[in-house]
Amino acid sequence: MDAMLDPTVLQTLWFALIAFFFLGYFVLEGFDFGVQMNLAAFWRRGDDARGTLLKTVGPVWEGNQVWLITGGALLFAAFPEWYATLFSGFYLALLLLLLVLIVRVCAFKWRDKVDSARWRTSWDVVHVVGGFAPALLWGVAMSNIVAGVGIDENRWVTTSLLGLLNPFALLGGVVFVLLFWLHGTLYLTLKVDGALREQANRLAGILVWPTIVAGAAFLVWYQLTHSHSGLTWIPVLIAAVALIAVAALNRMRKEGPAFLATITAIGAATITLFGGLFPYVMPAVNDPANSLTVMNASSTEHTLTLMLIALCLIMPVVIAYTIWAYRVFRHRITDEDAPAPGAQLLERAKRGYREAFEQD
Repeated sequence: MDAMLDPTVLQTLWFALIAFFFLGYFVLEGFDFGVQMNLAAFWRRGDDARGTLLKTVGPVWEGNQVWLITGGALLFAAFPEWYATLFSGFYLALLLLLLVLIVRVCAFKWRDKVDSARWRTSWDVVHVVGGFAPALLWGVAMSNIVAGVGIDENRWVTTSLLGLLNPFALLGGVVFVLLFWLHGTLYLTLKVDGALREQANRLAGILVWPTIVAGAAFLVWYQLTHSHSGLTWIPVLIAAVALIAVAALNRMRKEGPAFLATITAIGAATITLFGGLFPYVMPAVNDPANSLTVMNASSTEHTLTLMLIALCLIMPVVIAYTIWAYRVFRHRITDEDAPAPGAQLLERAKRGYREAFEQD
C-alpha cells in the first residue's frame, strides 16, 4: 500500500477521536440549533412561548459548545496541515460561521435583559438566524471537506467561495438544517408540556419526511461518488432505519425513543462522512497527489502520544460533566413563567459563592 495511505495506529486513532468530538457536537449542539429554528415555527404563540422554548436549552447550550472548541483544538494539534489548508480555502465561510455563533451568544445573554416585547422579539429573530445559519454552513463545509476541493502543490485551497456552493454541498446544507430541526423538535417534546408539547409532536411528524428524502439522497450520492470505503454503506442503512423509526415512534408518541432515533441518525451520518473520508482528510479533486491524508497532515508520533495521555485525563471529566448537567436539568418546563430547570440549585450555588467571598 502507498505510504501516504497507510497511517499508523496513532494517526488512525486521532482521526477517530476528532470524528467522535464532532459527532458529539452535532448531536448536542444540533438540538440547540433545532430549538432556535423552532422559534419561527412557534412564532405566533408570542414571546412568552418563545422564551419557554429557549429555557429548555438555556442551562446546557454553552456546555454543548465545548465539544466544538475541544474538537477544533485537537484538530489543530493532531493534524496541523489539515487545519491550515482548511482555513486557507474556507476562511470566509468559517469566519461567517464564527460571527453567527458570537451573535448567537449575545442573543442568549441579552434577550431578557430589557423588559420590552420589541427587544425580545428582535433577539428572537437573531435566535432563528442563529439556528438556521450555522446548520446550513456546517452542512456546506462538511460536504466540501468529504467531497474534495482544489488544492495546489503548496496545500492552498484553490476552489473559490462560489465553487464551494455546489449542488452536493448545498444539498448537504439542507440536510443538516432539516436533521437538526427535527432533532431539536423532538428534544422539545421531552422538555415542554401542554399545547407546546402537542405542537412539537405534530411538527416532528411533518419534518421527518423531507428529512428522510433529502438525507437519503445526500448519503447515497456521497456513497456512490465520494466515499473511499464500501463499509460506510452500513451506517447509511442505520441512518435510514433510524429516521424511518422516528416517523413510527412519533406517531405512537414514543417521545424518548424517537429522540434517541435522531441521535442515532446523526451519529450514523457523521460516521458515514468521516468513515468515507478516511484515510484522506482533504481530497484534492484537481490532482490526487496534492491530497491531504492522515499520514502527511499529522503531527509527529511523539506529539500524538503526549496528546493522547492528556486527553485520557481530560475527556472523562468532560463526559462526566455533560452527563451531570443533563441529569440536573432533566425536568420538563410546565409553566411559561417558571424559571429554567435547576435554577434554584444554580441560585444556591451563586449565593454560597457570594457569601464565601464577602466574609471579612
